[in-house]
Amino acid sequence: MARDLAPGSGPRRGRLRVYLGSAPGVGKTYRMLDEARRRQERGADVVVGYIECHGRRRTEGMLTGLELLPRVQRSYRDSDFEEMDLDAVVARKPSVVLVDELAHTNIPGGRHAKRWQDVEELLAAGIDVITTVNVQHLESLNDVVEKITGIPQRETVPDEVVRRADQIELVDMAPQALRRRMAHGNIYRAEKVDAALSNYFRVGNLTALRELALLWVAGRVDEGLRDYRASHNIDRVWETRERVVVALTGGPEGETLIRRAARIADRTAGGDLLAVHVTRSDGLAGASSGALAQQRQLVETLGGSYHVMVGDDIPTALLAFARAHDATQLVLGTSRRGRLNRFLTGPGNGQTTVDASEDIDVHMVTHEFTGRGRLPSLGRRHSRRRTAAGFASGLAVPSLLTLVLSQFHGTVNLTTDALIFQLGVVAVALLGGATSALLASLVASVLLNYFFIPPVHTLTIGETNNLVALIVFAAVALTVSTVVDHASRLTTRAARATAEAETLSTLAGSVLRGADALPALLEKSRTAFGMDSVALLERTGGEVLAASESGNRPEPGRAAEATEVPVGPDAVLVLTGRRLPAADQRVLTAFAAHVAAALERDRLAVVAAEVEPIKAADRMRTALLAAVSHDLRTPLAAALASVGSLRSPDVEFSPEDQAELLATADESLVKLTRLVDNLLDMSRLQAGALTLHLAETHLDEILPRALDTLPDPYAHVQPLDLDTAPAVLADPPLLERVLANVITNALRHNAPGAPVLVTASHHLDRVEVRVVDRGPGIAPEDRDRVFLPFQRLGDTDNTTGVGLGLALSRGLAEAMGGSLEVEDTPGGGTTMLLTLPAAHPGGFAHE
Repeated sequence: MARDLAPGSGPRRGRLRVYLGSAPGVGKTYRMLDEARRRQERGADVVVGYIECHGRRRTEGMLTGLELLPRVQRSYRDSDFEEMDLDAVVARKPSVVLVDELAHTNIPGGRHAKRWQDVEELLAAGIDVITTVNVQHLESLNDVVEKITGIPQRETVPDEVVRRADQIELVDMAPQALRRRMAHGNIYRAEKVDAALSNYFRVGNLTALRELALLWVAGRVDEGLRDYRASHNIDRVWETRERVVVALTGGPEGETLIRRAARIADRTAGGDLLAVHVTRSDGLAGASSGALAQQRQLVETLGGSYHVMVGDDIPTALLAFARAHDATQLVLGTSRRGRLNRFLTGPGNGQTTVDASEDIDVHMVTHEFTGRGRLPSLGRRHSRRRTAAGFASGLAVPSLLTLVLSQFHGTVNLTTDALIFQLGVVAVALLGGATSALLASLVASVLLNYFFIPPVHTLTIGETNNLVALIVFAAVALTVSTVVDHASRLTTRAARATAEAETLSTLAGSVLRGADALPALLEKSRTAFGMDSVALLERTGGEVLAASESGNRPEPGRAAEATEVPVGPDAVLVLTGRRLPAADQRVLTAFAAHVAAALERDRLAVVAAEVEPIKAADRMRTALLAAVSHDLRTPLAAALASVGSLRSPDVEFSPEDQAELLATADESLVKLTRLVDNLLDMSRLQAGALTLHLAETHLDEILPRALDTLPDPYAHVQPLDLDTAPAVLADPPLLERVLANVITNALRHNAPGAPVLVTASHHLDRVEVRVVDRGPGIAPEDRDRVFLPFQRLGDTDNTTGVGLGLALSRGLAEAMGGSLEVEDTPGGGTTMLLTLPAAHPGGFAHE
């Protein structure tokens, strides 16, 4: 599955091709070498900058005929490592270079900390790069992968680095096939196979990683398709994926439409459901904010997304939204209007949408409320077409009434004729407004005078009474039409205010439900006003910087209207797309106020985050003083009492008593020394000033030294398999302290007579040390608390210590690149799991 993200590469920058693996061992390196051989056969100058075959014979065989650049040797912590020689590659300047394991962390001594930064320099030098990376190393998926596999990935690469690649090819394999490769020894050595199959390479893990890789690549393909269509000005829908848009009016039929649209979307794998509510400037009859809230909840429950737009022309707004989201199908409900309603107002939004839908399929869904709606609201703002129709009716209605009333001349009197003409003028006012009514009243006055006021067929008036009647008719017609038009405008303003309030209410609800208010506000601003993009620009030090952005920027050379709204003294909200009318800009000002509040809240959150370490330090200092004031007192008092008794001239002690007093003083001073050491180490950890000297360390050598610091430990501690465990990369004195503290804690809580077991095993590039006791265990809700300073679960006093042992042990383990966690012991008890990096990770590395 390949994707061209940048069809035209520039002459001054190389092109990047990434082989993205769904899991270790799927064959990324093999595919990369196969591509290199193909390019070499076509005459390209291809070299191998860095590659890791992990002892796989087939992969090593693919290197035949390829030029391998020498690697640079670097020493780190008394060990030698090989890295890619970046300077040698740049000096050689091939057309294509192979660089394996993009997420790799470089050994200190080079220009860059990460290999992807080396790749960026090679691309800037005009060299094409082919590289590999596993999906678990993508920064955005790092925490998700850890939750799935239980193994943290400490080497990551920013998604943007991979996303900018000119080509991304997914290297995939079914979980069962990958496990067969593992069982046949094609990935790891034989002694590693069983552990890998039962841990990282479980079918569930591999299936989840495969889905993550497919979804990530699908998202990047979707981005590339949108960019291509935008750059080529392609507005029509490409049915690459089923996206179903359901239009909601807030009416009672909404739930029926949502469920029908969800069933349509579910018929195809990966179908998307989008619900949209268009808030008209003249309001929407039957719209209920409560109903819309319930329908929104239903949409989100079914896995869809809810959107709100402001638009005077509902069919145009719906189709614009559908095309902007590449919708393939649009679901509408049949009209709730009755036959008389449809006769008076013409075709509704549904029929108009169908007529203009072009390549979007429109589903008109019947429901139980079809044809049960009310007559239309008569106080609407008039569009240009309706205004033109009003002027036409101002001429046509009086003429038509004249034609009809002429057939009854002599049957009805002048009063009846005038009232019928006046009713016609009011109808014109309802249709076209006051201006059209004025025209209708003038035409009606002339026709009434010419055809119905004696002498007929002349414009003269024979009687004064008839002249007064004509003047009263014209005045009443103008007055009534003006009142009707004014009421219509007031209704329009009230509906507009209702629409704006509904939009802002939806905005506030979406922001409150969101974890990150600022991006949510920008996205809602873009969708609500139907804009192409929305950007928040902040001014810092005289420069304008883009703080956040939603949507796609307009292509160069493509005209786009821009609307700017100030957001506080140092920021501005910029919307690009269509020209916003003045009424919409008022709502936009309210959006800007929300954005300003969210921006200020983010700034306050940053300040609060900066203050939190100070508060934590204060809490630590307070707890430290409280603990020291108590725990120093007992050993100090015992030591002083013993020494004071020995120095007293008034009492003569026997040799046995002297030995006992000296032993008490010695034990108290040892406790004080251990307490002070723990406090100093904890303070160094808190300050980040702990100095580490990591080296290759063997557990079977460290454990006896740790046990020597404990009183009579050998009778209660049983080591297992420590002599066969791989060496770890650790600071020996600190590791000794960690083991001593963890074993002391296990001895304190262990069941009487039961030994504390200390075992070791390895998995991939990590070594796991377990300290197992048969004590009462630790409740799940307390497992994090045991690692807090000055916490001693289950103890009634602090006479045995300040509770720093486990807190210090975890801090030291993490400082050495490891971890310390709590597990349940099968059959009862607690197991402390100490994980440390292996001293020689190459023996356990995975692709």
